[in-house]
Amino acid sequence: MFSLEGKTALVTGASGGIGSSIARALASQGARLALSGSNADKLRAFRDELNSEFGHDHVEITCDLSNTTQVEELIPATIDTLGGMDILVNNAGITRDNLAMRMKDEEWDEVIRINLEASFRLMRAAARTMMKARGGRIVSITSVVGATGNPGQMNYTAAKAGLTGMSKSLAQELASRNITVNCVAPGFIRTAMTEKLDDKQKDAINSRIPMGRMGEGDEIGTAVAFLASDEAAYVTGQTLHVNGGMAMLS
Repeated sequence: MFSLEGKTALVTGASGGIGSSIARALASQGARLALSGSNADKLRAFRDELNSEFGHDHVEITCDLSNTTQVEELIPATIDTLGGMDILVNNAGITRDNLAMRMKDEEWDEVIRINLEASFRLMRAAARTMMKARGGRIVSITSVVGATGNPGQMNYTAAKAGLTGMSKSLAQELASRNITVNCVAPGFIRTAMTEKLDDKQKDAINSRIPMGRMGEGDEIGTAVAFLASDEAAYVTGQTLHVNGGMAMLS
């Protein structure tokens, strides 16, 4: 696929379904990872799993993305631990779904703080170190609903659409320093959460997807690995939609 030997990467939300697939894809291509999340036990177990399978002495760094102080400390901690940071993957995110008229201020604030503001702070800090190194890759995980909208998710869709816009702006600012900034927008991906749906619910979802199935986490991981690679050096400010044709966007 795409060699990432000698590269170092930070992946947020690394122990989750999509996050763990992204981490595996990067590790399988030779990158050394800092795995970040809020559940220390899950991170530690996943780190041990990656070290056993791929080597490279991966590390875990616990971080609560709702805590500004911890967010500001995450990039420096990654650089101190790994000796540098070539790749940032903003994957972590939460949902607090509700219809707009019923959405509480705290439901809006929490999603924006974790899904959008934390990503901004990490991108800003990553940009500083990547500019000094005159190279780097920033990949953010958005969502098909950030482009299409979705009832009951005004907070989530606003955050994902905002992340796309931020990435385009930052891509223009950093392009001359050999730093690319892109997004991967998954559609419905098979995770532990979707496995809790009954067959009728799964069939209803699959009927909306031309390929007739949900995506796999590995398919998101592969997309991220491409954008993190040297082969994607001329791709910046773009969103790679991985949704089985559910929304054919240009």
